[in-house]
Amino acid sequence: MLGGDEAVTAARTAIGLMSGTSMDGVDAAILSSGKNGQLSQGGSLSWAYDRATKDRLGEVLGGRGGEEKITAIGEHLTKIHAEIIDKLLEKSRLTSCDIDIIGFHGHTILHRPEIRQTWQIGDGALLAALAGIDVVDDFRSADVAAGGQGAPLAPLYHAALAAPLPKPLAVLNIGGVANVTWLGDGGMLAFDTGPGNALIDDWVRRCGQGEMDQGGRLARAGRIDNSALAELLANSYFAQRPPKSLDRDDFTLPEAPGWSTEDGAATLTAFTARSVAKAQEYLPQAPGQWLVCGGGRHNPVLMQALGDVLSAPVVPVEAVDWRGDFLEAEAFAYLALRHLDGLPLSLPTTTGVPAPMTGGRFNPHAG
Repeated sequence: MLGGDEAVTAARTAIGLMSGTSMDGVDAAILSSGKNGQLSQGGSLSWAYDRATKDRLGEVLGGRGGEEKITAIGEHLTKIHAEIIDKLLEKSRLTSCDIDIIGFHGHTILHRPEIRQTWQIGDGALLAALAGIDVVDDFRSADVAAGGQGAPLAPLYHAALAAPLPKPLAVLNIGGVANVTWLGDGGMLAFDTGPGNALIDDWVRRCGQGEMDQGGRLARAGRIDNSALAELLANSYFAQRPPKSLDRDDFTLPEAPGWSTEDGAATLTAFTARSVAKAQEYLPQAPGQWLVCGGGRHNPVLMQALGDVLSAPVVPVEAVDWRGDFLEAEAFAYLALRHLDGLPLSLPTTTGVPAPMTGGRFNPHAG
């Protein structure tokens, strides 16, 4: 057992929902558990936010904008999630009666565990009413209130999936922020490594080149500003020992770096990769393999940069038959199942919480 990681053994089916720090949209996935602890994946889909929704989310990051604006975008996001659930059930030829629980992460607009604050917008009670299915939300608050980082929360799911794989290994999730789960024989360690895609995406948008560096096209054509890269890597976050976690905007773009669009993309892509390399210093043993999930694995320039600086093979999680685009959504389905069984959602080695911690808030549907 990994520090309180008892297996989910009840036969149930869950939907997991994840709106990540990249603010690109929602991923939804169905996950079922069997009485023997075996997990099986069901249908999945992604929903891209329109420009107006992204802009509204951006306006409330950090808790800005006031209560009325935050409440309104939270309700808007909840209704989007309800639509996604309907579409996923239709796609999977299921009804609400086939689903036991929904794991609803919401969208993080503020994460300051050092002052015991974390804020995910979205209304679990409203979602339960709209979907006609019980909902677990507010996954991070109990951990943060107890002194944990409240993130990352996917490691217990990574451990469950990786049970048959050779150890040690590392699972690297590259969303807006990047985080690593190190898994050894009988132990794990997890923490945020630094920026993932957020700075690259912000730079590309600032330069009027779209929402992201599609396929690493811009970074491939640019040159790394090594002086600026060294300055970025001097951030005190990298000297902190884990457990540790980040808010999306803890790292920001330089005001006037003097980069071309391509050089900025190249420099920030290198920054993400080198941040992960710095994380290696804190791992108990060198991983035999790095499995990469999240949107960053679709960027071949970033994947090559990771391969150049890490001390083991770097491959997308599809290499071990995991669903890289839906791993976080599946994780919140898994955490909702754990909530129903009263099992911990976080551990001292994943968030720094003093003891294995249960969490989440249960919202029953009417009827």
